[in-house]
Amino acid sequence: MASIASVTLEVADPTAAEHFYTAAFGLGPELRVRASEAPTAGFRGFTLSLTVSGPATVDGFIASALDAGATPVKPATKSFWGYGGVVRDPDGALWKIATSAKRDKSPATREIDQFVLLLGVDDVLASKKFYVEHGLTVGKSFGRKYVDFDTESSPVKLGLYGRAALAKDAGVDPEGTGSHRLVITGDNGPFTDPDGFAWEADAR
Repeated sequence: MASIASVTLEVADPTAAEHFYTAAFGLGPELRVRASEAPTAGFRGFTLSLTVSGPATVDGFIASALDAGATPVKPATKSFWGYGGVVRDPDGALWKIATSAKRDKSPATREIDQFVLLLGVDDVLASKKFYVEHGLTVGKSFGRKYVDFDTESSPVKLGLYGRAALAKDAGVDPEGTGSHRLVITGDNGPFTDPDGFAWEADAR
């Protein structure tokens, strides 16, 4: 079964970006940064999500991200699936902080249950087929709407959404051009998927 070791965000200033991600989210080696000036505009076709235990923890992470320099995109609110909100980091990547719980059962923490990469793709079924052929195992699949891959042994969980649906969920316009400014590192790389998302081999 293929696994994902990390995701790399390409940023203007790696030192500043590392300071932001440490202060905002406290993530470890599953998130990396490197310098890039590749042109990009609008929606980059992906979101990064942190799933946590309860609404108070969602609010805490969003507050720390805003204090560190993020900008609000979608205020944290309750919905039929739980509670969550979206921020944009200083380099333009979208982060969704969410929980399936609608009320707190314990005090807020800084613990992250899952770090999730969602790719917005033009054809969910075609991308699903591509990834299965490259060694990933499907966990859940909902037709042309959504695919959740079984990456339990990985620090990064991967899912596929339709591009427009993912943009709507994040609260942004789906239009975008240029580089994704994202590289995925796994034990089944290197390759580039049908939507231009680049994968590299895990050097470990």
